[in-house]
Amino acid sequence: MEFIKTAIAAAFTAMTLMATAATAQDKTEIVIATEGAFPPYNLTRPDGTLDGYDIELGKNLCERMKIKCTFVAQAFDGIIPALNAGKFDAIMAGMSATEKRKEVIDFSMSYGSTGQSFATLKDGPLAKMPMKDQLFSLASNEAGARKAVEELKPLLQGKTVGVQTASIAARFIDEYLKGVVQVREYKTTEQHDLDLISGRVDFVMASMGYLMTAAQKPTNSDMTIAGPRFQGGFLGAGSSVGLRKADTALKQKFDEAIAAAKADGTTKKLSTKWFGFDMTPQ
Repeated sequence: MEFIKTAIAAAFTAMTLMATAATAQDKTEIVIATEGAFPPYNLTRPDGTLDGYDIELGKNLCERMKIKCTFVAQAFDGIIPALNAGKFDAIMAGMSATEKRKEVIDFSMSYGSTGQSFATLKDGPLAKMPMKDQLFSLASNEAGARKAVEELKPLLQGKTVGVQTASIAARFIDEYLKGVVQVREYKTTEQHDLDLISGRVDFVMASMGYLMTAAQKPTNSDMTIAGPRFQGGFLGAGSSVGLRKADTALKQKFDEAIAAAKADGTTKKLSTKWFGFDMTPQ
């Protein structure tokens, strides 16, 4: 009897998975969530419309997949639980595909990679932080990355850093600078920029692509990018589309569309437009 129950349960599970896959395969309309507050990846215009690299590339990918897509705004710190709760079908929010996030959702191939860096005030003590523009990989040169952080620690001791809640920057600070700096978390990166300009934090850490754009805003004229840049390892393989683990067919469609967009130069064209450089993953 126990064997029969187990067999029935296994068959039911298999049927459920097949039905879920078929549903994803048959989708002609999907809802994609973005933050709407992480320029140039994504932003909200004064009229309430969403724009940015994620949105423009997302629309291009949807055309390639022949799927009608609707974009909605969702707070970043709750975006993964909301995806798994079925509130939308995919995430395009400059989200890096980290191993920790892969424990609960799946990801498409990467559609952009800029790494994480620091920003501070132009006239502040950290403006001349060493190793500016140097890139350290946590995957291929983790020892070099740790050595770079050790060199920075005396400068950062006792300073206050601003990071976005649930971001990979927050994890980097916890992993490498815990006990060295004071941490303040914010719902959006724009909020920690405001506190940087007002002097409530000494520096911030975020995506290099985001910081380059943020520093160009008239309201952030006192901001400057400083120090080295980090990528790889737990920082992830780059920005990717977040998907439910069961939606394997939808993941395949996104992978094929992203590969085509990379091959014909679309990601290069759009990332150059929004970031000022080609951030197409190699």
